[in-house]
Amino acid sequence: MQNSISLIYKGLRFVLNRIKYFFDFVFCNFIFYANKVDYKNFETKGLPKLMVARGGTFIIGSDFRMNNSMVSNPIGCVQPCMLFVDRGAVLTMGNNVQMSQTAIVCHERVTIGNHVKLGGGVCIYDTDFHSLDSESRKNSDTDFRNKLKKPVYIGDKVFIGAHSVILKGVTVGENSIIAAGSIVTKSIPSNEIWGGNPAKKIRSFI
Repeated sequence: MQNSISLIYKGLRFVLNRIKYFFDFVFCNFIFYANKVDYKNFETKGLPKLMVARGGTFIIGSDFRMNNSMVSNPIGCVQPCMLFVDRGAVLTMGNNVQMSQTAIVCHERVTIGNHVKLGGGVCIYDTDFHSLDSESRKNSDTDFRNKLKKPVYIGDKVFIGAHSVILKGVTVGENSIIAAGSIVTKSIPSNEIWGGNPAKKIRSFI
């Protein structure tokens, strides 16, 4: 009896999830279109939080995949993918980029190469968000104007582990791996594994 109930439950869950994923795809198309995203084919589970400001540019290559819920990737992150592109900023993703519950804030330029995997809860910021000068932070206008921002570049075939944070001005060379929970404050060469807070080299592939 218990086995029968379990089979019925799993069957219903499968069907309901397929229906939900269909509507996720439909509504995500609308979200992309409304934000003037240049995109091709994609798969999504759940819906992202996306905002492209006027004058911002967001380009996505082919075979893009994203998870936006704890159900679609039960790694402990509950938020959807959160993607923000500021006025005049450019966010570019190559082909076959995969992400789960990822946050990307682009105030200048963020470039992600081909075949990149971003683990659950990864955050990529090309800005400090606030000025480093205490006097500037007293006023919201001067705080915003004086914040530092530098482009971020993620090379081809990079894997960034869950809950890692990539900060402004960082380049991650192709094929490199960043261990889960790392805070990356400086650029990483190709073909290396880095991890920690702040992230440091663990070893090379060659």
